Amino acid sequence: MGLFEETVKIRYSEMDCDLVLKPSAMLQFLQDLASDNAEQLGFGYSYIIKHNLAWFLLKYRLEFEDYPEGIYDLTIKTEPRGYNKIFAYRDFYISHGEKCIGRATSCWAMVDLATKSMANVSEVLAGNSQMVQHEKREDDLSYGKIRLPEKFDIEKTFEIRFDDLDVNRHVNNANYIVWAIEPLSFEFRRSHKLKTVDMMFKKEITYGSKVLSQLSVNNNTTVHALKNAETGDELCIINAEWAEK
Repeated sequence: MGLFEETVKIRYSEMDCDLVLKPSAMLQFLQDLASDNAEQLGFGYSYIIKHNLAWFLLKYRLEFEDYPEGIYDLTIKTEPRGYNKIFAYRDFYISHGEKCIGRATSCWAMVDLATKSMANVSEVLAGNSQMVQHEKREDDLSYGKIRLPEKFDIEKTFEIRFDDLDVNRHVNNANYIVWAIEPLSFEFRRSHKLKTVDMMFKKEITYGSKVLSQLSVNNNTTVHALKNAETGDELCIINAEWAEK
């Protein structure tokens, strides 16, 4: 299948007040590259929408040797890692110049939009020669266990805006990291950069709802839960490790 590569120009609107790349912008870069590559290989949006299907991101694991700060261009590579009956897998490699500064792995499912149930990925992609059965590698990233605390330190509520929605009329995945880390203090954000992130997406949420963001801080580790404020359903849980600047 090979690697699909793109050079990304980072704009000031994608940086915070200390010229650190916003985590939401990082996730948008990965998502856009994955979408472009899937389209190129014949299982992107224009193909699956004809079959009333949609890709749904389930998990992310991101690891950074040096999270981008004061950097104005990145080279991002991605490769689909194949599929099994229910899931498809994709990896990412993030570089500045000749140095690889981060990696990510992701797990995806395919959803039947009519029944809201998971489709059989192996059946949908069976005729596509660009995708093969998933095989593990020795250097694969491992997803971390996300353990929610009995009690959270901080809570904050957000209302979903029209601009938060994606092409499937659900909240774009990158918005979850915005809501998750917004309750962190100004001082913490200015003195820390992301080192690792584990994200598990559980349920979708749509326009008109509200999101409850809960946060627990333990030194340089933060644990986050995003919930539907009306129903209490978990939408996404996150574990983040931060490096001090």
